[in-house]
Amino acid sequence: MLAGYGRAMTVLDVAQRLLPRRHRTVLIAVHRGGETLHRTVGAAEGSDGEIGSVSKGMTGLLLHDSIARGEVTTESTLGDTLGLTGALAPVTLGALATHHGGVPPQPAMGPERPLLRRTWRMWARGENPYGDTLAQLIEQAESTALGRPGFVYSNLGFELLGAALARAAGTTFAALLRDRLTVPLGMTDTYAPATRDELRPAALTGTSRRGRPHAAWTGEAIAPAGGVRTTAADLGAFVGALAEGSAPGIGALDPVAEAGRGARIGAAWITLEARGRVVTWHNGRTGGFASFVGVDREARAAVGVVSATAAGFDAAGLRMLDAVARA
Repeated sequence: MLAGYGRAMTVLDVAQRLLPRRHRTVLIAVHRGGETLHRTVGAAEGSDGEIGSVSKGMTGLLLHDSIARGEVTTESTLGDTLGLTGALAPVTLGALATHHGGVPPQPAMGPERPLLRRTWRMWARGENPYGDTLAQLIEQAESTALGRPGFVYSNLGFELLGAALARAAGTTFAALLRDRLTVPLGMTDTYAPATRDELRPAALTGTSRRGRPHAAWTGEAIAPAGGVRTTAADLGAFVGALAEGSAPGIGALDPVAEAGRGARIGAAWITLEARGRVVTWHNGRTGGFASFVGVDREARAAVGVVSATAAGFDAAGLRMLDAVARA
C-alpha cells in the first residue's frame, strides 16, 4: 500500500487517479515488483472492450514467435506468404512490422463501399468502417499501389502481416492469437471477433468523444491491426508478461528502425524517452474506444488501460507508467 492522498492507496489507485475524468468506463491494469493489479470501472467485472491498435503490438509478438518457430523470417514477402502478385508482393514482413514497407495506411476498399463513405458513416452514424473478410482484404491488396519509402503508419500493412502469419501457420488469425499468445498467458477472455455474432455477452459498447454509441469494430481482416477485445484481468496478464519479459515473441519490443521524432520501433512497439525513462508503448483508438499500453522494461513496470470513450490519453498513460515505475 502507498501512503498519500489522505489514505492508504494501491499503485492501481494512484494510476487510476491520473486518468482524465471523461474516462468513466475503463479497464485498467498495472504491474510492478512482480505483482499485477487490475479492475473494471463503470461496468461489471469481466466486461471486454476494444484495444484498437494495441492489437498491432500483439501481432508483432506473433511475428517474432513465428520466426522462432521457423515458419517465416523478416525477409519473407507477401508474395511468398499470401501469394500476392501485385505491387505489394515484394514487401517483407519485417518492413510491414516497422511500418517501412511503403504500404499506404488503408486500401481503397472497393467501389461498393469506398473508404471515404465508410469513414463518413462511422463518424455520422457510429457504424463499423471495417468488417471485411480475408478474401476481400487480399483483393484490395492486389490493386493497392506502393507509397513512398520510410515510416508510414499503416493499418493495411498490419492486416496483411497478421494474415501472412496465419497463412504460414495454416490457421486463422483469431486461432493463431488464441493458441500462441492469449491461452499461453492465461488470457482466456481475449479474442478477435469476425462478426457481431461473435461478441461475448459482456462486450461493452463504446462511445465517441461526444457520447455517440459506436458499433463494434469486428472483421476478419481488421483483427491483426485493430480488432482484438480484452478484459481487465486479461489486460493485467498481458502487461505483466510484457514487463517481466515472458510474453511469447518478446523480441518484438526491441527497437530496430526509426519512427520519427526521436522514437524507434520494433515490431509495432514504439520506444522513446519520456519523463526520464525509456518507455516502450502502443496506443489504440476505434470509433468507441481508446487504449494505451506502456512498459518500462528496466523497472519491470507496466500499465494498460482500455476506455469505452474514444478520446486519447497518451500523456496521461505516460504519467501513469511513471507513477507505477516509481512506486
